[in-house]
Amino acid sequence: MPRPTQLQRRDFLVAGSAIAGSCLFQPQQSVFGAVAEENTGWLRKTLKIGMINAEGSLTDKFELAKKAGFEGVELSVPGVDAETAKAASKASGLIIDGTVGNYHWGERHSDPSETVRATALGKLKQGLRDTAALGADTMLLVPAHGKDGTDAEVYERAVAAIREAIPVAEETKVSILIENVWNDFLYDHEGDSNQSADKLAAFIDDLDSPWVGVQYDIGNHWKYGDPAAWIRTLGSRIKKLDIKGFSRDDNKFTKITEGDIDWPSVKQALRDIKFTGWLAAEVGGGGLDRLQEIEKNMETALQCTEKV
Repeated sequence: MPRPTQLQRRDFLVAGSAIAGSCLFQPQQSVFGAVAEENTGWLRKTLKIGMINAEGSLTDKFELAKKAGFEGVELSVPGVDAETAKAASKASGLIIDGTVGNYHWGERHSDPSETVRATALGKLKQGLRDTAALGADTMLLVPAHGKDGTDAEVYERAVAAIREAIPVAEETKVSILIENVWNDFLYDHEGDSNQSADKLAAFIDDLDSPWVGVQYDIGNHWKYGDPAAWIRTLGSRIKKLDIKGFSRDDNKFTKITEGDIDWPSVKQALRDIKFTGWLAAEVGGGGLDRLQEIEKNMETALQCTEKV
């Protein structure tokens, strides 16, 4: 599928909805993520590289994740050894489907210091280039932290940084995906459990680019709002998913099938927006037994192997 270069975001989303609808009847080929194979389920299981506890080389790590039942892996950027990673992917059959920024907590795009913001922007641009070198096409970004200023200041700095990086995203054909995290940004960290995704949706729309979307973390905001409602609000802005468990009763993160998230409602919301694609585990990892447990929990929660 040709990559969009001239479409405005609103036009791209209309086209994307039509494409997503067609995916109910044929194998998916998405702007965001690798082409799905004919026998692939509606959700493709991936995980963060830091979750894989294996001795030896990167190939050994990839092979362990593949043996545990995962199709993909997300690496950390910038600074990755692309040639080694691509060789490990080829040897193991594990797809490098995307990356995660490794700097955005320590060097934030919303930092009051212009110098720090410039450093962060340089790392974002390099991360996009590193992601392209890996053959992946999405980079997860935490764009700001509410502690860095007023809501307006933080918002303005985050938007400015991403706008500066969008030309690199278009050049490299790598999309910037915003994750909803506990960063006191686009929600009220001290607020109740009935908050909406409206602010996050507006942030994506303000950037007005087909190269910016959401990597929606299903468990992260169960404390603050209904994941199914957030999914429906964000709609086609969601390009990838993260998954973890959370218990409102105990006020803590849990294994995916523990806690009190209503997984059937989440699945229905994802089906309603016609989402298909990558689902990334973001929980405590381990060796083969633990990774197999995680893969099984993902299947139990959302029946990933069902056909599109």
